Amino acid sequence: MTTPPDPETLGVGDAGEDRNTAGLVGPASPGTSQAGSIFGPEFRVLTFGIVAVMTIVAFEAMGVITAMPTAARDLEGLSLYAWGATAVTAAGLYAMAAAGGWADRRGPVPPLTAGLAAFVVGTLVCGAAPTMPVLLLGRGLQGLGFGAGIVAIYVVIGRAYPEHLRPRVFTALSGAWIVPGIVGPLVAGVITDTFGWRWVFFGVLLLLVPVGIMLVPRLQAMHVDPDLDAVPAPGRKRLALLAAVGVVLLQLAGQRLDASSLVLAPVAVAMLVYAVPRLLPRGTLTVRRGLPTVVLIRGIFAGAFFGAEWFVPLMLVNERDLSSAFAGGALSGAAVGWFIGSWIQGRPTLSISRDRLVVIGAICTTAGIALSTVVALESVPWQVIAVTWAIGAFGMGILYGSLGVLILQLSPPEKQGVNSAALQISDSLGVILATGLGGVIFATSHVHAGKDSGVYLTIFLVMTAIAVMGAVFSPRVAPGPEGATA
Repeated sequence: MTTPPDPETLGVGDAGEDRNTAGLVGPASPGTSQAGSIFGPEFRVLTFGIVAVMTIVAFEAMGVITAMPTAARDLEGLSLYAWGATAVTAAGLYAMAAAGGWADRRGPVPPLTAGLAAFVVGTLVCGAAPTMPVLLLGRGLQGLGFGAGIVAIYVVIGRAYPEHLRPRVFTALSGAWIVPGIVGPLVAGVITDTFGWRWVFFGVLLLLVPVGIMLVPRLQAMHVDPDLDAVPAPGRKRLALLAAVGVVLLQLAGQRLDASSLVLAPVAVAMLVYAVPRLLPRGTLTVRRGLPTVVLIRGIFAGAFFGAEWFVPLMLVNERDLSSAFAGGALSGAAVGWFIGSWIQGRPTLSISRDRLVVIGAICTTAGIALSTVVALESVPWQVIAVTWAIGAFGMGILYGSLGVLILQLSPPEKQGVNSAALQISDSLGVILATGLGGVIFATSHVHAGKDSGVYLTIFLVMTAIAVMGAVFSPRVAPGPEGATA
């Protein structure tokens, strides 16, 4: 058991003591400052760097959604289309677990540098891919890069910024998705139609490489020493690999839905049942108060929200005869709603406790998903989804920022990497399992376009039920009398 650090003193107390605690030494340690802005002189380059990286990754993520259908057709790989997403997720799952312990023992710079390098190489491979399997290889490398990079960024936030600034850093990271979320698909569509899908990937390189060159030296100047209190977790990489393979097999079983699924599904479930509890903090699956519930809530709401969102455009296109542009545009407001929620949770004058913010975010997200179910009914105007989904995204903005702050607040410095990795692993597993469940419901109940309103209603009701479960559990993010568990 570990008592959570005091929000009023972490990062702003005695300079020497704080450097020892955070693993930062030397005059370049910004976490020891009383600075009031993440864009102040001490943090400006660092903040712009990590926000720029996230913005570019967001553009790549939104752009690939637009470019992948054309790429798959050109490479005669439509049968492998779904694996473009699975390759990223499975590889990222492994990288998150591996990078967590690495960041704790060596600091965030090595995994972040390696992550950026893997993402750059993967993007280059995707852009130059002569066949679909090579494109999927590149997507896997991108997943390794993103998985390692996102965990390292969380550790940077925990070690470089004082606690009173961390909520605003998470707000800035959420803001990095606004412009890509609104204009990313349109820009990628224009590039694909004008120059070809390969330039969606090459364009990302033209932006990412200069940002990496700017950011890495700034991080190296922080001089983050290895944390002597951090201990290796034997077998963690093997567990992560087992979980990644289990995810792939489960996805394969869900897509095939034939006799082979009867073999693949049990094997995949067995792998996940063995590996996942060992990758997450003890007590996560039993909803133990404090940090374990923080990790669990992230996975539950990521699954419920994105599991429902995956089917919204499909429903609007097939059931309401909308174009892809209109279907995607109906969700554009979600990026704004997400940012507003994140901005609110990051306000320095906010008097609501962090655990109550999680409850508020959980309720808003659940309400947004539940209200969106009515759009499956033909009598309800499709435009309603633009409002209801923005409500859900608003709640997610509050949730993600608050859970990110809590995972660092409830973790001692030597476990910030491992616990941040657990948060990301929970997120990925939640999305995979919920989306897979929705896919099974659709595959087994689908009739044909225009006659599937009942199928979508069922999917939305299932995702709502998952969110309701998360809302019920959400008050347990507050540690009990014994303090937070690390």
